[in-house]
Amino acid sequence: MTREEAEDVLAEAGRAADETFPLLEAAIACAIHDYPFRDPEPARRLAQAAYERLAERIGGESPDDALAETMAADLRLNGDLLHYDDAANTDVIAVAERRRGLSAALAVFYLDAARRAGLKAYGVDFPNHFLLRVETPAGPVALDPFSEGRIVMPSELTRRALRAGLTPHVADRLDLLMAPVTDREALIRLQNVLFSRAIRCEDYLCAERSAVRRALLDPDDHRPWLDVAAAREKQGALAGALEALARARAVSGQDEQVHRASMDRLRLRLN
Repeated sequence: MTREEAEDVLAEAGRAADETFPLLEAAIACAIHDYPFRDPEPARRLAQAAYERLAERIGGESPDDALAETMAADLRLNGDLLHYDDAANTDVIAVAERRRGLSAALAVFYLDAARRAGLKAYGVDFPNHFLLRVETPAGPVALDPFSEGRIVMPSELTRRALRAGLTPHVADRLDLLMAPVTDREALIRLQNVLFSRAIRCEDYLCAERSAVRRALLDPDDHRPWLDVAAAREKQGALAGALEALARARAVSGQDEQVHRASMDRLRLRLN
């Protein structure tokens, strides 16, 4: 698959309804968009194995135990503590081969297996760390894919929230801390991680690609195009930055002063 073909897949995913969003295939397309011409089959094989093993476990174990045991014990998926900042930890093809990754990347396989096996599982956009919410007969529980799918108790959720800077009033609200997000939002969270890392490393080409993926995955959000414009400007691609700002204005449907000011500044640099 080429980078252009990956963009076509992402654009199609962006047009899909949340209920039919193709999480795994979109995540594979994101990975290939960064590094084209790779074989996506390792990721697909891992996803199929996860579904088959989870389907066998369902019924004999609680939903959270079945999911955690399948992914962490049977398939050895876990967080990468030794090389946390390795770019491979955000790439689902590399994660499938290494069985290591960031929580948001590991969650792609958890969520795909849960969907196909009929479990109710959702991403949780927790501050600084992506978690999973699994519905059980006893109520929802939080799982941490980075830590072998272990359960995160409510008291620990509150402690983590306080450390992340949330106010005590919010940190005590489990309904807020465990609010589910869509699969689309879960994949966009992963692209946000990539963008932030690329900006810190001054890898503006990588930052641009991750922002383009966010724009394709959520075509109704103008903000990714602002990030595309910023990344292109850092590369000196001023005409491309102007184009991205124009797309942001078109998507937002507003003639925002901040967009106009940015476009005027870029035009002055071009002249």
